[in-house]
Amino acid sequence: MRRVILDTDPGQDDAFAILLAVASPEDIELQALTTVAGNVTVDKTTRNALRLLELAGAPQIPVYRGCSRPMVNELFTAEYVHGVTGLDGPDLPEPRSVAASLRAVDYLITGLTAAGPRSVTVCLIGPMTNMAMALVMEPGIADRIDEFVIMGGSFHAGGNVTPAAEFNVFVDPHAAHVVLTSGVPITIMPLDATHQVQATPSRAARFRELGSPVGEAVTAMLDFASRHDIAERGFGGYPLHDPTVIAYLIAPDIFESRRAHVSVVTDTGPGHGQTIADWWGQTGMEPNAKVVTSVDADRFFDLLTERLARY
Repeated sequence: MRRVILDTDPGQDDAFAILLAVASPEDIELQALTTVAGNVTVDKTTRNALRLLELAGAPQIPVYRGCSRPMVNELFTAEYVHGVTGLDGPDLPEPRSVAASLRAVDYLITGLTAAGPRSVTVCLIGPMTNMAMALVMEPGIADRIDEFVIMGGSFHAGGNVTPAAEFNVFVDPHAAHVVLTSGVPITIMPLDATHQVQATPSRAARFRELGSPVGEAVTAMLDFASRHDIAERGFGGYPLHDPTVIAYLIAPDIFESRRAHVSVVTDTGPGHGQTIADWWGQTGMEPNAKVVTSVDADRFFDLLTERLARY
């Protein structure tokens, strides 16, 4: 079992990740959600996190409100994909719980400082601002982290914000740089992998057939979010980027990966936010990440459907 802190900016695909994590207590001990500005503002992502935990029947899991903007850049959001609330589509329940008074960066510092060495997995499925700020303020917490599992970056697939940059890294490349140079073991789930898990109509129908409030909610999320990816990108359905991170913790054998040294472009210009992998050791830098290159999409959707059926 993994002890997990999930840093998130919900987001429809973040919603699938949260629901998958809560539905998998034999694999994941979900310590907390920390929220960050990304897909929408941090006020909205925090409310969305609380609503999703209410939907999942897990309002006891604490939610810590995080950074409202990137470390250096102005905030860039993605309402054009996720809608004004960040979770347009379903009619989600109002939360009975509220966010903790402690802010996310302070929670990461205090919580990780109190943890044992290499005892906590931190999943980063939004811009990495909270974690980077915590590492800058207290570098010693890196020793407490077993692994960062990141949804971010793109290599051969190109970007989804610019021709070069994936959204989470584009929003805060300076934070991504801090995380990538932290010395913590890292697994990266880039667009190259997540584009392989598109929620096509036949796959989405399996969620509709669950006949539960969660099944209805995730179906409505897909109905809304898939419009952008089908119309604008020509995909067969909405790629479920973020739940691949949680699926990796549960069933790592459905993923294939390759080690490389990964860096990020923080300079302004057309490469801003681009992730670069040194696949062949040309820089002489030691690999700092395991980069997922392929996913068994059928097994991924089997796992996701089976876990969501538990609600």
